[in-house]
Amino acid sequence: MKTIAVANQKGGVGKTTTAVNLSACLAAEGHTVLLLDLDPQANATSALGLGEIEGNSAYEPMIGSGSITEKVIPTRLDNLFLVPSDLDLAGAEIEVARLDDHLLRLRQALEPLRKDPPFEFLLMDCPPSLGILMTNALAAADETLVPIQCEYFALEGLSKIVQVVAQIAEVVESDATGLSGIVMTMYDGRTNLSQQVVAEVREHFPEIVYDTLIPRTVRLGEAPSFGKSIIEYDPSGLASTAYRALAQEFVLRHTQVLTNS
Repeated sequence: MKTIAVANQKGGVGKTTTAVNLSACLAAEGHTVLLLDLDPQANATSALGLGEIEGNSAYEPMIGSGSITEKVIPTRLDNLFLVPSDLDLAGAEIEVARLDDHLLRLRQALEPLRKDPPFEFLLMDCPPSLGILMTNALAAADETLVPIQCEYFALEGLSKIVQVVAQIAEVVESDATGLSGIVMTMYDGRTNLSQQVVAEVREHFPEIVYDTLIPRTVRLGEAPSFGKSIIEYDPSGLASTAYRALAQEFVLRHTQVLTNS
């Protein structure tokens, strides 16, 4: 099982949108996927048409009072499963910080899934902050996928997350934990700014920026309000085409890694 943190400390960059729709597209391609919603706002949970289920988040496993396997629920999409979020996760920022090995609590909680992995991919949707939940996700992940918007301050925010990912990798003493991919979101090919930002990010990180660009579309913004992934809400639209291409590129990259290792 490959564990990926979808993270950016900035809000409004398409992080949850990417976590949900990449997961849905991977599942549609026949891969078994678990999406772990680590944001107390539960946007990934509601984007899949599910409401808050009290006591069914990763909070209890992180404090050592429950098993993560008991929190997994199916979604209406074949091959896609979810560990939903609830308001208890907001308390984790304080309670987990008081525990021993507080940075490794999620990593330890996920061990049952690693020992007998029923999923090919585990994607974690992180909250937009550098708090306990996000740092736990980075420490638990095999790799980190960073969505960034095609706007002026993109590189400034990216440098911060790159620094944090590197620091977490040192703390957990893992070569596997690191930045593996950057996804450019909210791309508008009609503007010079979008093109310049993409070119600049690719210049700085040529090996890890995905070729697929996620467009800025109204449909992509509407889909969560209907509790649907974009491939359900607008299956033939530009955003659906982009996220399907992203999923294929994602699988290809991981297949090549496995082949070369």
